Amino acid sequence: MTTTSTAPEDGRPGPAPSAVTGERRRLINLAYRMLGSLAEAEDVVQETYARWYAMSGRQQEAVASPGGWLTKVAGRICLDVLRSARARRERYVGEWVPEPLPARTEWPAGATDGSTADPADRITLDESVGMAFLVVLESMTPAERVAFVLHDVFRYPFSEVADIVGRTPAACRQLASSARRRIDASRPALPSPTGRQARMVRDFKQAWEAKDINALIGLLDPDATAVGDGGGRVTALLHPIEGAERIARFFADRSRPGQLEVRECTVNGQPGLAAHLDGRVVSVYAFGIADGRIRRIWAVLNPEKLRPWRG
Repeated sequence: MTTTSTAPEDGRPGPAPSAVTGERRRLINLAYRMLGSLAEAEDVVQETYARWYAMSGRQQEAVASPGGWLTKVAGRICLDVLRSARARRERYVGEWVPEPLPARTEWPAGATDGSTADPADRITLDESVGMAFLVVLESMTPAERVAFVLHDVFRYPFSEVADIVGRTPAACRQLASSARRRIDASRPALPSPTGRQARMVRDFKQAWEAKDINALIGLLDPDATAVGDGGGRVTALLHPIEGAERIARFFADRSRPGQLEVRECTVNGQPGLAAHLDGRVVSVYAFGIADGRIRRIWAVLNPEKLRPWRG
């Protein structure tokens, strides 16, 4: 994004460039958690900076905290995007799954349209970007999601959250509390360690490639759910598949030895799989694993959501 000088037409110097541009990584992290889409997060941050540089030097100088100003603007834009997203997602073909992120080391060269900047490197891959976490965030109201992410994830005081959400601090406290209950209710009693998750994902891959239905069933929770997101652009399930046997048979029936190459990878900081066809990623799989079983599978096939995975 092109920026202007910090000494605009009125001759008054604005804040130091580092005080403004240095906020970009934090804003990307914030917006991705709020929206569940890296593409939308980048758009929000670009619009936020456009509004900053549209101000005169006098106006910029009057801002006591550039970081606070940028956060407020980005938060309000995210809130607007979330509100409009509800209507857009009602028209979305099939299920909507958050945009998956690869690990920094798995980001293909040239995946950002030739830019040397790497958005994956700017996203901190912690629990708050795990696929299961983002899916729960999707179930919240826009105000709940923004209040929770700002306060519980990024530790903003409710007085500042209130200014962004447009409600009282007490109301924002209630919003965050409601969101917290949803998160707590979704957490498994016995979460599996990362090493155990990686082994289970590897076993799932091997059973899938071998079309071993019994092995797949043994890895899945009896009440497991698989969700596919093709966005109407590629063939994908329009509705979730429920039950270990149905999921096992679905994957076994769609194994294409010699054509589809499935590789282990990191999806949103956790063990996952990426399917390659002719050397190109065509689908990414995230897993929700707890109590020694795979409870959830999220398959993203929508090409627009696989931009970070493609060179």
